[in-house]
Amino acid sequence: MKKNIYLVMVAALVLSAGCEKDDKDVKQTDTHTVYVAGKEGEVLKVWKNGVATALTDGTKDAMALSVYVSNGDVYVAGYERDARDYPIAKLWKNGVATTFTDGINSSEALSVYVSGSDVYVAGHESNSNRWLAKIWKNGTLLYSLTDGSNHAFASSVYVSNGDVYVAGNENNINKWRAKIWKNGVATALTDGTKDAMAYSVFVSGGNVYAAGYEQDVAKIWKNGIATALTDGTRANSVYVANNDVYAAGYEHDATSFNGVATLWKNGTAQRLTDGTKDAMALSVYVSNGDVYVAGYEGWVAKVWKNGTAQSLTDGTNDAVAYSIFVVN
Repeated sequence: MKKNIYLVMVAALVLSAGCEKDDKDVKQTDTHTVYVAGKEGEVLKVWKNGVATALTDGTKDAMALSVYVSNGDVYVAGYERDARDYPIAKLWKNGVATTFTDGINSSEALSVYVSGSDVYVAGHESNSNRWLAKIWKNGTLLYSLTDGSNHAFASSVYVSNGDVYVAGNENNINKWRAKIWKNGVATALTDGTKDAMAYSVFVSGGNVYAAGYEQDVAKIWKNGIATALTDGTRANSVYVANNDVYAAGYEHDATSFNGVATLWKNGTAQRLTDGTKDAMALSVYVSNGDVYVAGYEGWVAKVWKNGTAQSLTDGTNDAVAYSIFVVN
């Protein structure tokens, strides 16, 4: 497994993205079914309450970056490489894969969101050696968010009151600029003087939240206004429940220099790991007052519930949990 894939550029991206992000989730019963999308070795997997189902056979490199559950159907967005070793964007519904690009160019799906009967996927597709940020709706291209003059990524999609929000980034004179698109219209979160990325978007109470980083400082943006979380870190996922703002990401341990999986609540950090092994939190979901985080520690895929870890894999193969979704 290539350990650096997306954990630097599109850390889960990632991967946050694809949760049903609605405050109604915290008002349900206390019976939870926890879905996690990720990868063990070269095999894409979905874990349901810790029990794994394989989506691929491991013969081709692939990634499962986002999971969403609606009306009992389980959607996973990601990609699988073809015979040319090109990544091709795919959406798995209940384990059955659909390819929604023509397969001529490289493409990757980073986030899935279901609104009613409509399925939205955020990602990117190459064109003339540049990545174009795109949104697909029900398998058909809805928006090309960028024109191909610069590299761009669409990392997270969220739909609220019929409006389609996307978090991502676009290269601007060799610097990455964090952006939010609403119905295809871009708003820059940063000025382009420092590298920045937005990995996750969440809408609550009419407010638009994004998680990411600027110049190695983890940040949350609320309606375009940034709040710094911790220096030397990244925020990969954001979730809002009962006006509390949760972010999942990592800090650097000053002694070991390993990543420390970290959860922030309203800007206050809680370390989920001790720094003895490299770790990262990639996705956060809040349900019925319980806080769930997906990620990895020492390349063992893990879920933390209210700070207590559960290992999804045994460490035989490198594994990462990229996205989490909780159903009551």
